[in-house]
Amino acid sequence: MQKTNLITAAGMKRLEQEFDQLWRVERPKVVRGVADAAAEGDRSENAEYIYGKKRLREIDRQLKHLGTRLKLVKVANLPANPRQVSFGCWVSYEDEEGNERCYQLVGPDEFDVAAGKISIDSPVGQALLHKKVDDEVLIRKPSGNTLVTITAIGNSKPD
Repeated sequence: MQKTNLITAAGMKRLEQEFDQLWRVERPKVVRGVADAAAEGDRSENAEYIYGKKRLREIDRQLKHLGTRLKLVKVANLPANPRQVSFGCWVSYEDEEGNERCYQLVGPDEFDVAAGKISIDSPVGQALLHKKVDDEVLIRKPSGNTLVTITAIGNSKPD
């Protein structure tokens, strides 16, 4: 599945900070640790050296991933007064049992369900996209289909 290359300004800042933290802080610290461990002699039985090399590969893999995504993503301009669900909007909806949920539609690089951020590429994000207040939406999930009614759309999380 193709990833959406949109990101919010806050999401872009977080990706840049993560890249910077790994490149300027974590990687140099691990490189020093590996060099120190290597200086102690036999590397085949040196747990600090083995772990350090493994951690260095993980950091380099993450740096490569972040570098690629930072080149591809574009910061989306959020609509001033959204009338329909679009990228970056907060959308509130109520299901058939009266349970209310509120999510922000974000790019795949910044989703965090616990923080109320879902990917625009997810089944829920796709179902909500382009809908308006009072629209009924069928959300298809592996756990079963749910019919919801959109109650609010905005640029900030409701209180």
